[in-house]
Amino acid sequence: MGDGTGSGTGGYGAVGARYEGRGPDGSIPGAYPPGGLRPLYLGTYTSGPSAGTGIGLAAYDPDTGAISSAGTLTGVENPSYLALHPNGRTLYAVDEQEDGRVTAIATGGAGTGGPTVLGSRGTGGAAPTHLSVHPGGRWLLSANYTSGSVAVHPIEPSGALGRRTDLVTHAAPPPGPGRSGPHAHQVVTSPDRGHVLAVDLGNDTVYSYRLDTSAGTLTEVARTTTRPGAGPRHLTFHPSGTFAYLANELDNTVVVCAYDPGTGRLTPGEPRPTGTTGTARSFPAQFVVTDDGAFAYLANRGHNSLTRYAIESSGAALRLLDTVPVGGDWPRQLSLSPAGDLLFAANQRSNSVTVFRVDRATGELRPMGDPFASPVAACALPL
Repeated sequence: MGDGTGSGTGGYGAVGARYEGRGPDGSIPGAYPPGGLRPLYLGTYTSGPSAGTGIGLAAYDPDTGAISSAGTLTGVENPSYLALHPNGRTLYAVDEQEDGRVTAIATGGAGTGGPTVLGSRGTGGAAPTHLSVHPGGRWLLSANYTSGSVAVHPIEPSGALGRRTDLVTHAAPPPGPGRSGPHAHQVVTSPDRGHVLAVDLGNDTVYSYRLDTSAGTLTEVARTTTRPGAGPRHLTFHPSGTFAYLANELDNTVVVCAYDPGTGRLTPGEPRPTGTTGTARSFPAQFVVTDDGAFAYLANRGHNSLTRYAIESSGAALRLLDTVPVGGDWPRQLSLSPAGDLLFAANQRSNSVTVFRVDRATGELRPMGDPFASPVAACALPL
């Protein structure tokens, strides 16, 4: 696979990127909007039906949840998942295509000319669907879905990406029922920073690695298999750092996993229901957990709902409370606002983002206004 890079200035990046349009107040897209509005980045697909043209730039009102368009950053192919550097100055996007890549974007701000593409690097695999920044801010981790591998790239002081330092492929165990090979769907760092965990839907396994933070290499230290056919997709940690919640895409279940910081090993509990009923088959997508560790929310594609759980026993148990309509079709990704009082759902097939007010005391969700139109909405990242 190719592995190129480049730099750019102003509104144009190394891969021909540019931003289009201005914010609702006339401001430059990507700059922090005045009047209390907050930035919102939207991941999408640039190929296929209803395709977009790049990363959506928007703003949201923390009081009302209303979203306003602020243009588009073009030049990034299929930026279906986004992640922010801990310092807030650089955004990273997957390029979900056969020749997988990851792209770095300087977010910009008032007086800087808006977001700027810093360049991209090859992931060494196909169709990366997820990426995350190691909490130390020096390494970018990405998961190649089609080829079942995890890549590591160094992050330079500018936020740009260096040449890939490692690529590990999930060659074992054998793939699950009806699947032809491994499919890495997510890679995250544990809250204690001791381990990197990669969730593989293709072979029903979560891999635990140690990251050498000097060399940027991964060493496998533990492996957890789910029941055959579960199809684990996304893992989300409880703030305590000793439990995590696994969404199983293929058997429509969730599992509470105990996490051992010493070994990196997960111990899964019994599969639990998602609260989805009816004739439509449901495919759980992603959990989010409130910062106080009191509630968890699950996106259900097909059933097109959000499940609300109360978290009990210091994170060891999920109690299903209810499900509510998501207000869109195929909720692929969820995120909470930094304040924790708004929940955003990216609805891929209805080309929309829906927003809910979170009751911090009860966890109840209340829809906020009309859905916001966004082509093939795959990811919503509020700042």
